Amino acid sequence: MLVRFCWFLVLTLFSAITVATPRIAIIIDDIGYQKSDLRMVALPYAITYAVLPHTPYGKQAAEIAYNQQNDVILHMPMEATAQNALGPGALTQHMSRQQIHSTLQQALSDIPFAIGMNNHMGSLFTALDHPMDWTMEYLSQRHLFFVDSLTTPQSTAKHYAQQRNVTFLARHIFLDNQQNQAAIEKQFQQLLQIARQHQTAIAIGHPYPETYRFLKQRLPQLAAEGIELVGISALLPEDHHAIAAGFTEPASAK
Repeated sequence: MLVRFCWFLVLTLFSAITVATPRIAIIIDDIGYQKSDLRMVALPYAITYAVLPHTPYGKQAAEIAYNQQNDVILHMPMEATAQNALGPGALTQHMSRQQIHSTLQQALSDIPFAIGMNNHMGSLFTALDHPMDWTMEYLSQRHLFFVDSLTTPQSTAKHYAQQRNVTFLARHIFLDNQQNQAAIEKQFQQLLQIARQHQTAIAIGHPYPETYRFLKQRLPQLAAEGIELVGISALLPEDHHAIAAGFTEPASAK
């Protein structure tokens, strides 16, 4: 009896250690403008791709990623305080509720493989009340989650996600604000530290050549370090079943 009890304790401890494996998700933003983005999408790892709508290679990249069973999210352009050029299909501060819903619907029609969304820029837009409420209202109707890129500390995204019952996540680290291997490795080590402390961590990177080379060389080492790379969908609550937007009925823009 004592031996069986000891084995039970060993198995319980082993199970706890297995569950506690730190997990990281890496989102690569800005996919769609360059043909070279397709090389990033072809990496054989559980990377999440945030794809810009209405771009030359966006839909193709999203389809490749989806067929490889990688997570795809919509990288939605939103107005920035610096008034950066946003590209086509952006959300801006003076849009009505109907315009925001219609713009999101068009973006998801272009990237139907998206299971969620994050913001491209948006330091102005994500700090606003009504526009973010209307955005979350639409995401709720489409059963899509939101990852806050946190381009401003004044972001209202979490508040309105909670109000509209939208699953909310936020990035912890930008990998490649400085585009050299030493700087990216420093950020990557910070990502791993957060994951070890809190069990999960989210990074955002970009399809720069330096980032591509870093990920290609560095990601195969993760397993030996006791870290698991997962798609962003693996970090969602158990009750959120990720479904690509193309498999749901379009929400009406009332």
